[in-house]
Amino acid sequence: MFYLLFAIIIVLLSVTIAGVSFAPWVPAWKSDLPRIFKLAELKPGQIFYDLGCGNGKVVLYANKQFQAKSIGLEISLPLYFVCKVRQLFNLNKNLIFKYKNLYREDLKQADVIYFFGIANKLDKLRAKLERELKPGCRIISYVFPVIGWIPVAVDKPNPKDISIYLYIKN
Repeated sequence: MFYLLFAIIIVLLSVTIAGVSFAPWVPAWKSDLPRIFKLAELKPGQIFYDLGCGNGKVVLYANKQFQAKSIGLEISLPLYFVCKVRQLFNLNKNLIFKYKNLYREDLKQADVIYFFGIANKLDKLRAKLERELKPGCRIISYVFPVIGWIPVAVDKPNPKDISIYLYIKN
């Protein structure tokens, strides 16, 4: 009984830390994946990052559909374990999941960055991306705009759809 209680506390603590640091886990709708990657214009061999990758769905899609080097960063231990299990069934050297705080990852080589982050928590990420990303890097924000940036495109085909924002680093 003690071990079960301990495991539940660890899971709750891990998910809480992830939610407080950047965003709670909110998975992208499967039907939005083609819209996300149409904006991303991801090409084979490019480097794709999902910052706070949750269960790894978007990273796996990038890897399978576009043969990109696909890297998912996750700080929630239970979700990271889900990603690692999924990786076991998709053996590919270009599919990488890291148990890591996104603010501690060097993103200089990224061609495309994707994230879902709460609007009022994006300031710190925006500063990191402005410092690190190379010119031409495409940045996809799912649901919320990045305050202070002007999107190159916003995909919202109808009022019921979720907004997807594209930014390009100059």
